[in-house]
Amino acid sequence: MPASALPRSEEGCLDWLRLIRSRRVGPATFIRLIRQFGSARGALDALPAIAAESGVRDYAPASRSEVEAEWRAAEAAGAAPLLLGGPGYPALLATIADPPPFLWAMGSEALCGQRSVALVGARNASALGCRMAARLATDLGGMGFAVVSGLARGIDAAAHRAALPTGTIAVQAGGVDVVYPAENGGLAASIAESGLRLSEMPIGHAPRPQDFPRRNRIVSGLAEGIVVVEGALRSGSLITARNALDQGREVMAVPGSPMDPRAGGCNALIRDGATLVRDAADVAEALAAAGGTALPDLPPTREEAPVAAPEGSGNRLLDLLGAAPVAEDLLIRELGCPAAALAAALIDLELAGLVQRHPGGLVSRVPG
Repeated sequence: MPASALPRSEEGCLDWLRLIRSRRVGPATFIRLIRQFGSARGALDALPAIAAESGVRDYAPASRSEVEAEWRAAEAAGAAPLLLGGPGYPALLATIADPPPFLWAMGSEALCGQRSVALVGARNASALGCRMAARLATDLGGMGFAVVSGLARGIDAAAHRAALPTGTIAVQAGGVDVVYPAENGGLAASIAESGLRLSEMPIGHAPRPQDFPRRNRIVSGLAEGIVVVEGALRSGSLITARNALDQGREVMAVPGSPMDPRAGGCNALIRDGATLVRDAADVAEALAAAGGTALPDLPPTREEAPVAAPEGSGNRLLDLLGAAPVAEDLLIRELGCPAAALAAALIDLELAGLVQRHPGGLVSRVPG
């Protein structure tokens, strides 16, 4: 993100919020628009024309009154903004393919600069699984790691509770002021006091099923590595593990009985090459072997000149896309076009509602 694009006033922050809250503008499109037009204000001014060129009539960005109301609600809830590329934004999270441009933070923002490990697992966790998660969280906290999880019941809650004295980060699928499940209300309040709660969603937003995979990419993106304590073969925990692999993070898992379905995902991860974890020392050893002794420096950004999409690239791109998500790199090779040209074409198609982005830099065609 160009440093010159960062807002230097509340007015500029509101422009950032308007852009990311605008219809059909996701994280990847937000970043490309900022790079192309130099600022959120410039992107907002250009959006209606871009949408019109893509066949979308009467397109309007998010309203100023809407984001002002969200800003006031955030202040009332005690939440503060973290902007991609700005002070306090988590350095590791900024390196993933689709980092959230705007986060609401509630609690100790200093935890964003601490080394961290994600602990995730089953909601219907066994007593032994919760005990293991708590032990790992306690010991990792003693080693100086913050523990990241998703504030769900089961493994997540056990990890958060055990890490409260040393530092824990809860990433929420809904608004940072909306606790889900409600039974974790007391835990969430404790995290806001001594830990940190984060969300990219609007204040007051009730989580929907499609919000949890988005949250999961942030959980893994914040951490140097992820440990799956319990997880079925088809579970959100394995989605988070796949995100971690795509993001270049170390993936670890606690083995379990082959007779317990809750251990199926963990055992499969280990079979496929994930590090087997018996205790916190195994986690620290795996991170050291992977070279995770310090947070990496962010690569320097450079100003990019706007690049127009080639004539007819949208139709050719749609022909290549199907319901199954594919990587943008593959599309670049197939089309034989520059990455910036593909980005411009994708923005047009996304604003037209014809393509959908997925975590890990993947894109698919919207059915219909």
